[in-house]
Amino acid sequence: MIPVPSNTRVWLAAGVTDMRRGFNTLAAQAEQVLAEDPYSGHMFVFRGRRGDLLKIIWWDSQGACLFTKRLERGRFVWPAAKEGKVSLSPSQVSMLLEGIDWRTPQKTWRPLVAG
Repeated sequence: MIPVPSNTRVWLAAGVTDMRRGFNTLAAQAEQVLAEDPYSGHMFVFRGRRGDLLKIIWWDSQGACLFTKRLERGRFVWPAAKEGKVSLSPSQVSMLLEGIDWRTPQKTWRPLVAG
């Protein structure tokens, strides 16, 4: 898992991104399309056309990080919007990276009475 500090914001880039892009072009997309500073310490998550590949860019105050994850089966759950951005919590990002539907997480069972 990526060691994300608790004050880090996570942004999903809605729509489809060309997965041939590297850090520089994804950072430019974050700056121009998402209207966010790619060097702010926020994480930016991009998904490919097929939906089984993610790229995450993150400036960790020491340098630029580019993470890639591909699912062997299934697709990453993504917003239906064609453009814009969506903010996620660190726990939602964890679910996203595991291939879990982060939009409607299932609560665990809770007992009705104690004892």
